[in-house]
Amino acid sequence: MNGLRERHAEAAHILPKVGSIIAGDLSTDGAGGTHLHVNPATGEVQASIPLSGADAVDAAVAAARAAAPMWRDTPGAKRREILERLAELIQADAEHLATLSTLENGVTRGFGATRFVSFAVAWTRYYAGWADRLEGLVVDTTQDEAFVYTIPEPFGVVAMVITWNAPLLSLAMKLPPALAAGNTIVLKPAEFTPFTSIRFMELAHQAGLPDGVINLVIGGADTGAALVAHKGIDKISFTGGPITAGRIMQAASTHLTPLVFELGGKGANLIFDDADLAEAIPFSTGFALANSGQGCALPTRMLVQRGVYDHVVAGVQAMVEHLVTGDPLLEATFTGPLVNQAALERVTAIIEKAKAEKAGRLILGGERAGGELSGGFFVPPTVFVDVDPDSSLAQNEVFGPVLSIIPFDTEEEGVAIANGTEYGLTNYVQTRDMRRARRLARALRSGTVGFNTAGNMHLAAPFGGVGVSGFGREGGKEGIMEFVSTKTVLLG
Repeated sequence: MNGLRERHAEAAHILPKVGSIIAGDLSTDGAGGTHLHVNPATGEVQASIPLSGADAVDAAVAAARAAAPMWRDTPGAKRREILERLAELIQADAEHLATLSTLENGVTRGFGATRFVSFAVAWTRYYAGWADRLEGLVVDTTQDEAFVYTIPEPFGVVAMVITWNAPLLSLAMKLPPALAAGNTIVLKPAEFTPFTSIRFMELAHQAGLPDGVINLVIGGADTGAALVAHKGIDKISFTGGPITAGRIMQAASTHLTPLVFELGGKGANLIFDDADLAEAIPFSTGFALANSGQGCALPTRMLVQRGVYDHVVAGVQAMVEHLVTGDPLLEATFTGPLVNQAALERVTAIIEKAKAEKAGRLILGGERAGGELSGGFFVPPTVFVDVDPDSSLAQNEVFGPVLSIIPFDTEEEGVAIANGTEYGLTNYVQTRDMRRARRLARALRSGTVGFNTAGNMHLAAPFGGVGVSGFGREGGKEGIMEFVSTKTVLLG
């Protein structure tokens, strides 16, 4: 049987030709240099990525502006048909997209890639349904006053900078609502995860989306900076980290470009004495470590009430010991590699710092994987217990497979610890007490609160954060309204 390297070399034949796509034309002119894409599982170069420069950004914005009047005036029913067809094509391409995702960033086939494809189908289909349902309102006035009504209109050209940890999911959360509302788009994926964006563009073209409605530029920080500062951009949607978001805000301030930010998280998961532990432990452990911990909404701080603390720690340890770390192309693998060498160095440095500072007691993991996995960027699931809630480990986003378990005594203490970070994206609670659930739904400071193994998002509900976790919402009606500008009309 082939080993890890052989499996990945064989799978790599599906990698698409990469370049900027502007007004339907693929350009491989690397005016911004070249990025060598390294397979996260093998550590070996598997593609050369030409990077766009500022000229490509100008051309992409110009193409989007040229296509904007046509797409704005396309009937909503027609936009809906195209998006419905796109959802069908994504579904039909599921196996291809899942493998592409694994080769791109190391997400496992069995516990990530296929689910992201399903999410992409659902999100695209959901927002297709909004395309011909946006409506204005008539304002109540007296007979002698003007007749007043509102018109929902697209912003125009939207710059979208998507995340690398789940690019297909990020694409589906952003592009379909913006397209349904009649906007055109300039898309910039991370330079080290471009493949699913290229494939998404190909499928959108097959679905009948006119050239120029979506334009793609691939580049690093300089390309992103040129895009978000461009005077031809009417709105910016960004998913990523707070530091980059701050730079984008500064760039956008020149033209007062409106923003929506979905940023980082340090979610708490409060497990109370009365929780159904048979369900709470597997959910809380698996969810926290999913996608090798590379997720903003993962419950990476497990807060456990003292009465069940030892039982929960033992349950977590038993479960983690049976999680498979290995080749992300294999269905049984739970933990794949981190996305690149930089991520590996950052996560291992955080673990070493936590050890040195005695932030908690390490009971599992903590070292880079060896053997067949030594060439890739693998860190097995790592668990710290008795973690100091004020430590750097508990306060800062790790974005790796590291779980911190923190004891608490009272409900009030648990809430205080949960709310004791700058982040405010998601929190979770495991309890049978519905009165407590209602209290904590208000008391916890976050954009989403999930109870009793409920996940972090639903496509018909808004998702987003407070504090340094961002502002604005993706998902639900709020998600499409982020791309709608309301015009008021007064007729005398």
